[in-house]
Amino acid sequence: MKPVAESDLVLLGHIRECIGRIREYTGGQRTPFYGSQLVQDAVVRNLQTRAESTQRLSAPLKTTEPDVPWRAISGFRNVLAHNYFGIDSNVV
Repeated sequence: MKPVAESDLVLLGHIRECIGRIREYTGGQRTPFYGSQLVQDAVVRNLQTRAESTQRLSAPLKTTEPDVPWRAISGFRNVLAHNYFGIDSNVV
């Protein structure tokens, strides 16, 4: 296995942090998400940040995980970032 670049390690840590925050905010359940605009805003922001971090991962690292839908994650980030009034909480 090839060594992972330092920048990739930083980004992977950031991605993990975003996922941890989402779990913290929701308790791993949908009810807190649907029940609070504040939680929805926090989750959407962390999803957007997480997706942005995945876009910055190196191509060699991404090739080690071919089952991860990298393009879909990137596309989802663009929806979250640019579809200000049309974000469907059921899709999130």
